[in-house]
Amino acid sequence: MAALDPDTFSYVNDVLHIEGVSLADIAAAVGTPAYAYSKAGISRAVARLQDAFTHSQLDIHYAVKANSNLAILRLMSELGTGFDIVSGGELSRVLAAGGDPATVIFSGVGKSVEEIDFALKVGIECFNVESAGELARISERAAILGQEAAVSLRVNPDVDAQTHPYISTGLKQNKFGVPLEQALELYQQAAEDPQLRIVGIDCHIGSQINQIEPLLEALSSILQVVDELQSMGITLEHIDLGGGMGVTYEDETPLDIEAYGASVHQIMAHRPQRLVLEPGRSLVANAGVLLTRVEYLKPALGDAPSFAVVDAAMNDLIRPALYQAWHDVHSVNNEADAQTQRWDIVGPVCETGDFLAKDRELALVDGSLLAVASAGAYGMVQASNYNTRGRACEVLVDGDNFSLVRRRETVQDQLRLELDTAWTQAGEHS
Repeated sequence: MAALDPDTFSYVNDVLHIEGVSLADIAAAVGTPAYAYSKAGISRAVARLQDAFTHSQLDIHYAVKANSNLAILRLMSELGTGFDIVSGGELSRVLAAGGDPATVIFSGVGKSVEEIDFALKVGIECFNVESAGELARISERAAILGQEAAVSLRVNPDVDAQTHPYISTGLKQNKFGVPLEQALELYQQAAEDPQLRIVGIDCHIGSQINQIEPLLEALSSILQVVDELQSMGITLEHIDLGGGMGVTYEDETPLDIEAYGASVHQIMAHRPQRLVLEPGRSLVANAGVLLTRVEYLKPALGDAPSFAVVDAAMNDLIRPALYQAWHDVHSVNNEADAQTQRWDIVGPVCETGDFLAKDRELALVDGSLLAVASAGAYGMVQASNYNTRGRACEVLVDGDNFSLVRRRETVQDQLRLELDTAWTQAGEHS
């Protein structure tokens, strides 16, 4: 079943199940569109990564941006991971889920004063600093708050991750990180600043990386900086290689995590620093699906495509429209009376770019229930209210049971944020 993990998804009596639960039963209970995640699938992914780096002093910091549902964050904490965040909002989510702020690394190029203050006050592990201006701001805020800020510089190694340009982050053309040639100067500046405590070095060259070579090239560049810092009397506590480990969506060969772990161990075996990884997609993507139901079938006329109009849309899963991303689509029930043909799976949003999949061979009838695969990462977190659509609900499956971990958003949820008196007030003062 391509991207559907056979340890997580299987057909039982011609109905697709996630662990021991029928996806049809989930849809009947909570409606569609709905995201469904497998606790066992996520747990296996974390355990596999831990096993692959068992010979290294490894700290996993889950990249919250991949899937920030509180139930997922709580599960990650139970599995022993820390967290990699890119906003104050994500920090609030970690705290709400019971996560330890001392296991939080704060990345991102645009940290505001309010976000830095928040992170300092709750006592995060460290900031991944991405510019000279940010380093100065963190120092200023730490002085005002009477604190010492732990910092790690995110160094841009100018390595091509050989991935989609929108998710490539390690080239000098990208906005992320500090150029290699500036890193030593900023480390020296930080070492002389009483408000700052240097704890590590970081790099992240992109996402959905399926080859080990770019990651090892980046590590080689980073280790040269580590050695130069050591000669300057600056000793680091950790080396952070970011995330970016690729998974299978269509027919890609996923990153060989075991080979990656062995290679990194061989390179770093005699170094004292802890190894930090910031995986997101690789832990959750293939543990989740988006459930959607066919509203209308529009069979082809002439050379036009056949359209299956479903109740999920680009506001629910924007990756196909944004990245031209592939997601497998599977019928949840065996439609024995339907003829198999090719369909474009499209949503009701008023955009030609509103599609979930194109040219897929499926046997469909009106009302068919579909599972869009590999939707556990960058699905719900990128959802919007375009066309005033409420965002989908989310379900977490554990064995033979499932829980609603986010209710479906209503129109009333959206409208209550808007002030219906705004026009009256503006008119009174005009």
